[in-house]
Amino acid sequence: MQKKLHIKNLKLYLSIAAIYCGLALLSDLLSNAKTFNTRAANDIWRTIYITSICILLYEYIVPYIRKKKGFLKKFILGLFTLLLYIFFFTLGSYGWRGFGITLHIFTPFGSNDISYEGASEQFGYNLFSVIFFGLIAHTYNHQQLRRRAQQLQIEKQAAELNYLKSQTNPHFLFNTLNNIYSLARDKSDLAPESILRLSKILRYMLYETAGTYVAIEQELKIIDDYIALEQLRYDDSLNISINHNIENMKQSLPPLLLMPLVENAFKHGVSETRGEPFIDIHLSVNNRQLLFQVRNSSEISDDANLIKENIGLSNLRRQLELLYTDYKLTIEQKQSVFSAALHINLASHV
Repeated sequence: MQKKLHIKNLKLYLSIAAIYCGLALLSDLLSNAKTFNTRAANDIWRTIYITSICILLYEYIVPYIRKKKGFLKKFILGLFTLLLYIFFFTLGSYGWRGFGITLHIFTPFGSNDISYEGASEQFGYNLFSVIFFGLIAHTYNHQQLRRRAQQLQIEKQAAELNYLKSQTNPHFLFNTLNNIYSLARDKSDLAPESILRLSKILRYMLYETAGTYVAIEQELKIIDDYIALEQLRYDDSLNISINHNIENMKQSLPPLLLMPLVENAFKHGVSETRGEPFIDIHLSVNNRQLLFQVRNSSEISDDANLIKENIGLSNLRRQLELLYTDYKLTIEQKQSVFSAALHINLASHV
């Protein structure tokens, strides 16, 4: 049973001892004001003894018994502990009392002889004291465990969110580089302009997305840059409509949160459309309620009701789970049109 008492646990027991002794002092002050000083010394002397046996019980004996395997071993040790504490609560308490008298610290107000009535009184008093210490210590430790569990959960969610971001950004960059590669392969005069626009996007990704939030106007600007970069690949046949209704452009949201829906419209929508491709984008933010709608042309699969989410949409859905408590993401494939609608209560940020 070699265990060192942690400094935090020692502070906890000293704090409980201070509360316990304070209650005893208050009781003496109210009921025995004339002999308060003498009784106060007695209370402090008793508190030292009670604190010591509580530390021994809760920090050493109980953990030691818990570690033992087998019901019989635990039963025997538990029985031995019970007998030991009966001794502590009676004869041990008398011994501590006598030791205090010898040192002229403790002043007896009754008989100093050991009697059945005195032993019963000491046993009940000490038993209550140990239960008092145990309840407070258990409640405090339980709250600390809950707090640590919550902190670990927060750290775990933050790590997962960072991982999702680390997946999203390279995924976004990979798609953009593919577009530039297509222009370069076709020896298009638009390749230099596309590289310039890409540099703006990279600058945003390097310097803006590291933070927790960005202003909505910044998110809109990077969406505009991305759309302009994508448009370089298409001729006038691609029809893009984008509009917004935002009461405050300085409102914040996580960076690149809306981008996966725009990316999806290009990569899995208009790029696979053989007819007249189009993308309609609408963003509104009013009273902290965000609505982001993206509609795009899309080829109907063999099973139009089966929608398979790509990595961008899957990551977006998981990020929303980690970031907000009040949101809704709905996607629908219908009549050669793919639509996505994202509703977020921005005030519900975790």
